[in-house]
Parts: sequence; C-alpha cells; structure tokens
Amino acid sequence: MPWRDIPVRAWFATLALGTLGLVAFGMELQQLFRLAPCPLCIFQRLLYIVIGLVALAAVLLPGGRLLWSAMIAALAAGGVAVAGYQTWMQAFPHLATECGYSDPNLIERLVDWLGMQSPSLFLATGFCTSREWEFLGLSMANWSLLVFAGIVGYAALLFMRKD
Repeated sequence: MPWRDIPVRAWFATLALGTLGLVAFGMELQQLFRLAPCPLCIFQRLLYIVIGLVALAAVLLPGGRLLWSAMIAALAAGGVAVAGYQTWMQAFPHLATECGYSDPNLIERLVDWLGMQSPSLFLATGFCTSREWEFLGLSMANWSLLVFAGIVGYAALLFMRKD
C-alpha cells in the first residue's frame, strides 16, 4: 500500500500540525465569535497541545514509535472521556453539576492555575453546559469528541505499523 511508504516522521509531523492547528483554529473561533470557553474546553485544548508536543518529540526521535503512539493514544482516550462527558453535560444540562459550582476538581484547579499563567490561552470563563457554537448541528464538544476518537485510531495505526 502506498501509505506504508510514507516515513513515520511524516505521520507524526502531520499529527502535530493537525492538533496544534486545531488549537489555533479554536482560539480564532473564540475571538471571532466571542466564545467563553469552560474549564473542560480549556482542558481539551491542553490535551491537544500535549498531543502535538508528543508528536513533535516523535518527529525528533522516531525510534520510540511504539512509546509515542501509546502516549498519544492514552492522551487522546482521555480527551474522548472529557469531551464525552461535556457532550453528556450539554445534552442533559438539568442532570449535570455545572463546572465551578462545587468544590473545584483536579481539572478545574489545573485550568485555573493555567489561566493565571497564560490567560489568553487558558482562561476559562464559560459554562460547560452551554452550546455557544455549532456547526452541522454539532457543538464544539461533539466535534472534539470525534477528533479525539480519530486521534486514538490514528495512534493505533502508527502503533501497529510494520516498518
């Protein structure tokens, strides 16, 4: 198959550009439509950044393909869980405890700390149950769930690749 002829570095570079590009796109949407990201949105942004950085490390050290692929798959699986939870919160807001109304959990504390360090990138000002932006009937959390699931599959293909 022709895709097997593409070097592993190119696959990781594509993933890095894709995830970091998604962060840039999300931040542009935030500015353009004056969206207020919630703590779960910011945590997903952080996961995309970390996945992108791990993929960049894999470009520099492609010999650890199995390790990098497993790390990316684990991070993306965490993204699936977070985006899935936010999708549930948006579908059933009357059943969900809104972010910020109870004692902050680990994610909320991390996001608060990051927001103090770099407000333009990590400041959370919105509510997790709001669907401020939709495209083709799906909220940003829905799209993020699909993208994270795609990254899990992408990482699995990189893991199973025979060089």
